[in-house]
Amino acid sequence: MSRFNQFPDSIRSPMVSDVGTLMAKTYGLLALTLMVSTVASIYGMHSPFAYQHPFILMIGSFVLLFAVQFTGAHRSPFAVPLVFLFAAGMGMMMGPAIAMYLNAPNGPTIIAEALGTTATMFIGLSVYALTTKRNFSHIGGFLITGLVIAIVVSLVNIFFLHLPTLQLTIAGVLVLVFSGLILFDTQRMINGGIQEPVLLVVGLYLDIINLFMALLEIFGNRD
Repeated sequence: MSRFNQFPDSIRSPMVSDVGTLMAKTYGLLALTLMVSTVASIYGMHSPFAYQHPFILMIGSFVLLFAVQFTGAHRSPFAVPLVFLFAAGMGMMMGPAIAMYLNAPNGPTIIAEALGTTATMFIGLSVYALTTKRNFSHIGGFLITGLVIAIVVSLVNIFFLHLPTLQLTIAGVLVLVFSGLILFDTQRMINGGIQEPVLLVVGLYLDIINLFMALLEIFGNRD
C-alpha cells in the first residue's frame, strides 16, 4: 500500500503544535484503528465476500487510503471516519490469510507469536526513535525503494518461480523494511515533518500490520 502523502507543506498546516498532545492523539487514534482492523479481520475470516473478492477489497482499500490522505491533509472532519473504513477494509482483506495460519498445526501459537513479536518490536522501536539523538528522516527513500523491490520480487515469485525459500527471504526483508519505517514514521511526530494525527496514524498502521503479516509468514512457514 502507498504510505506517504504527497501534499506540499503549505497544505499541511499544523493542527497540533504540542508534541505531547500530538503523540497522545496519534497513539490514541492508532489504538482505535487497530481495534477496528482486528474486529474486521475476525469478520473477514468467516466472510464469503472476503474469500471471493480479495481484489475488490484491495482496490477499495487503495481508494480509501488516498481519501484519508486527502481529507487528512485538508483537516476534514471526514478524515477519522475514513481511517476507520480503511482499517476495516484492510482487516477484512487480511482475514482469510490469518484464518489459513490459524487452521494450520499450532495455528494459535503461530498467531500469538506473530502478535507478540509485532507488539514488542513496535514498542521497542518507537521508544528508541523517540529517545535517540539519531535522525532517521534520511532513510525514508531507501526504505521505500527496498519495499518496492521486495514487492516486485514477491509477485514474480508468486506467479512464476514458486520458491518457498525466496518468499521467506522476502518476508525477512519486509521485517527489516517495516522496522525501519516504524523508526522513520515515529520521528515524524517529533521533528515537525507531519503534525496531523490522521496522516501519522496511516503510516504507523501500515507499518504495524505489514510487519505482523511478514512475521506471520515467517513463523507459519518455519517448519
